[in-house]
Amino acid sequence: IAVSKVQPPERVAEVLEQGQRIFGENRVQEAQGRWPAFQARFDGIALHLIGPLQTNKARAAVEMFDAIHSLDRPKLAQALARLAQERGACPDLFVQVNTGAEPQKAGILPDAADAFIAEARAMDLPLRGLMCIPPAEEDPAPHFRLLGTIAGRNGLAGLSMGMSDDFEIAVALGATHVRVGSAIFGARTG
Repeated sequence: IAVSKVQPPERVAEVLEQGQRIFGENRVQEAQGRWPAFQARFDGIALHLIGPLQTNKARAAVEMFDAIHSLDRPKLAQALARLAQERGACPDLFVQVNTGAEPQKAGILPDAADAFIAEARAMDLPLRGLMCIPPAEEDPAPHFRLLGTIAGRNGLAGLSMGMSDDFEIAVALGATHVRVGSAIFGARTG
């Protein structure tokens, strides 16, 4: 997933012209301002919401994104389930797991993940996998292994883990989705 958040439109266009079609955005409003024009110009674009999703932005998110990697609380699951029933469709969903139990980060704590996954499945939500962002100062491998263990025991194939600095480790540990920004676009300018 090419992380295009805060990248200037000309850089995104260059990456699209090179054939990349899966992009990650952090904010619904930024994506709404950026992607309609690109979608009119380029076929086959898939958008993934990789940042936190406020419940009041859920409708816009399900209309714009092909996947949401930040399902992290029951209230959001309920909102997405309601919207899925209304629309008859829902983006692929990844449950965000806070593998480092960091208080400043969103995500279900590892000990609560199995129950939350069961709760989301009971709402008929299309869970495809799990996502994590390991603590910046720690070795990511134990976090990636923990995510894989939780996914495995819950029958989830998708593992959204790894970014520009650690995606090789994530791929070696089973990542199906890596979120790469600076390794594709260069250092962020804004």
